[in-house]
Amino acid sequence: MYFLFLTLYNLSALVCLGVTIAGLWTSFAKAGRPGWAAIVPVYNLIVWLDVAGKPWWWVFIVLSPLVVVIIGVVIGIAAGSFIVALIFYLLGLVGSLALSIFLSISFAQNFGKGVGFAVGLALLSPVFYPLLGFGDAVYSPPGSSFDEDER
Repeated sequence: MYFLFLTLYNLSALVCLGVTIAGLWTSFAKAGRPGWAAIVPVYNLIVWLDVAGKPWWWVFIVLSPLVVVIIGVVIGIAAGSFIVALIFYLLGLVGSLALSIFLSISFAQNFGKGVGFAVGLALLSPVFYPLLGFGDAVYSPPGSSFDEDER
C-alpha cells in the first residue's frame, strides 16, 4: 500500500512539473526568449527575471531566503536549539513566498494579467503557467509601443 501511494505521489509530482515546464516554456517563447531556458537551473531564473522586467542581479535577492534558512540551521545546530532553526526556516519560507508573489506580479503584468493571476502563478504554478503560456496572453513589457488593439 505504501509503495502504491509513493508511486502515485511521484507520478503526480512529475505531471505537475511537466505541465509547469511546458507553460513556462511557452511563456518564455511568447516573450521572445528561448523556451528551453525553462529547464536549465539558475538560467531559467535569470530569464524569468528578465521577462518580469527585473535586472539579472535580482538572482541574489531571490536566493536570499535560502541563505537565511542555511544560517538558521547552522546557528540552530551550534546552539543545540531546534526552535532557533525552525524560526529561521519559517522566516525564509515567508520571505520566499512574499518575494515569489511580488515578482509574479511583475511577470503577470508584463503579459497583461492582474494581481490575482500573479498570486495564482506563485501558489498554483501547474495551473496558471499553462494558462499564461497556452492562452491568449501577449507579452507587452512596460515602455513597449505594443497596443492591445494592434493584435
